[in-house]
Amino acid sequence: MSKAADKKRVLFVCTGNICRSPTAEGVFRRAVEAAGLAGVIETDSAGTHGYHIGAAPDPRSIAAARGRGVDLSGLRARKVTAGDFDCFDLILAMDEGHHRHLKAMYPPGARAKLALFLDFHPSPSGRDVPDPYYGNAAGFEDVLDLIEAAMPQLLNKVVPGTNN
Repeated sequence: MSKAADKKRVLFVCTGNICRSPTAEGVFRRAVEAAGLAGVIETDSAGTHGYHIGAAPDPRSIAAARGRGVDLSGLRARKVTAGDFDCFDLILAMDEGHHRHLKAMYPPGARAKLALFLDFHPSPSGRDVPDPYYGNAAGFEDVLDLIEAAMPQLLNKVVPGTNN
């Protein structure tokens, strides 16, 4: 997979693109780099709603991620677009509400596969990554725990045979 057209592209989606999806993007990017796949896999994140377009992730997301060696400070919120469904190979909804929203806007003939993020967690206790926005710092740590646990299986889905 040396040509840019051969790259695999993964998009993470939550509501406003300031908590869950940028955290997943950052953690996935770190996993991709650690696996030596930075030239093979590209990643991004977006929100189903445009509440925070252009904003950095929530400071609590940035702090929690930084505590685990992941830098989210350069990310900026954006809203998912119809073009994303042809640009990305896999679009991962952080909860079932996002999944329904994405299915409703899915253009006919688009190439992206839609899935729930927790479909890649080895032992999920539910189908949704909980939204930490209205809670305390512990909620952001819980989100990171869920996201980190799903990374090996997700990476193996995107590039089969990846040992992580």
